[in-house]
Amino acid sequence: MTPAPKRSFHTASDADIKAGEVSDVYFARTVEILTARRDRKRVKAEVCLKSLPEDWEWGVLAGIEEAAVLLDGVPVTVTAMDEGTVFAPYQPVLALDGVYVEWAQYETALLGLLCQASGIATKAARCKKAAGERQVISFGARRMHPALAPMIERNAFVGGCDGVAVTRAAELIEADPMGTIPHSLVLMVGDTVEALKAFHEVIEPKVRRVALIDTLQDEKFEALRVAEALGKDLWAVRLDTPSSRRGDLYRIIEEVRWELDIRGHDHVRIVASGGIDEYEILRLNPVVDAYGVGTSIASAPVLNFALDIMEIEGVPVAKRGKWSGAKDVLRRRGTLETVVAPAGRPAPAGGPWDSLLKPLVTSGRVVRDLPPPRTVREFVLDQLAQAPLDTLRRQGPRRDP
Repeated sequence: MTPAPKRSFHTASDADIKAGEVSDVYFARTVEILTARRDRKRVKAEVCLKSLPEDWEWGVLAGIEEAAVLLDGVPVTVTAMDEGTVFAPYQPVLALDGVYVEWAQYETALLGLLCQASGIATKAARCKKAAGERQVISFGARRMHPALAPMIERNAFVGGCDGVAVTRAAELIEADPMGTIPHSLVLMVGDTVEALKAFHEVIEPKVRRVALIDTLQDEKFEALRVAEALGKDLWAVRLDTPSSRRGDLYRIIEEVRWELDIRGHDHVRIVASGGIDEYEILRLNPVVDAYGVGTSIASAPVLNFALDIMEIEGVPVAKRGKWSGAKDVLRRRGTLETVVAPAGRPAPAGGPWDSLLKPLVTSGRVVRDLPPPRTVREFVLDQLAQAPLDTLRRQGPRRDP
């Protein structure tokens, strides 16, 4: 028997994606059939979302930079919302115009780029909105395939996280990675205070000293020990208390805060991690200064964008349940108020209105300057300031519109 060839990690290469080889087979067969029929019809299609996951009321668009890379050189014209735009269902976020057989094989990859990145960015935005001025650090790369870690953390940062933990991801956002002390260091050294002292002696001073206090002993007493050991050099203590030992995390943190304060350690901040999401953040805010959020961001629900043909050779046509015809998405300047209108129609009264669908790719050439992640993050935070906090709170059973 011939031995199986050695394989690398089970991921597609950049070249595979760019060549349109990461595609559902029915697109390849459709292209084959239409090519055999000499079908060169020009179509307009749009990427849109029918509903958001769970009880979410808005999403944050991400993945536009990678979509531009994917479609660069493909003979198609694309308009799209800016990366980081806060949007709602039934608002097209991207539109394509071109001969269908020349771009059909890219649909699978395009949707994958937008769906997952937007889900992560939206979950991060929800966590940051809930936290307000408190820091939110992305800790979740370990929950997903390592090939995806930079993508996950980049989009967590774009969505509003203040920092990321993975070194390669930090390079993408041109920032220093952020982290504390793992349980493994405490176990290897054998004591929480000794582990913190070792960290303090070895790691460069610009890195904040944050002590993990739930590895071996009660959090309250460990917090006091590390505070006394490092004094003013201790920036924070982190509680990652496992659920099996947790009880009421709020009450545990409240107790730690009390004991630190009455002993003059009120400069020591409290960081919470482990099973944190936007709902837990809202509950813990009165006693927590910063959060490490992992799984809930890294494994955020994808946003189920669909790509649908809206016009063929200038004639409006769409499948059942979709509105045919090219569209524009208009936003009242300075607000999040948005309307969808037939393309080319006059803007409604009460403006000024700005079109959210802007040129991205023209005849196969990227024509938009794509901003760095930090600029996108600032754009997201500006919009989040206009989103009511009540949009994060759990609601009753939701119905699709």
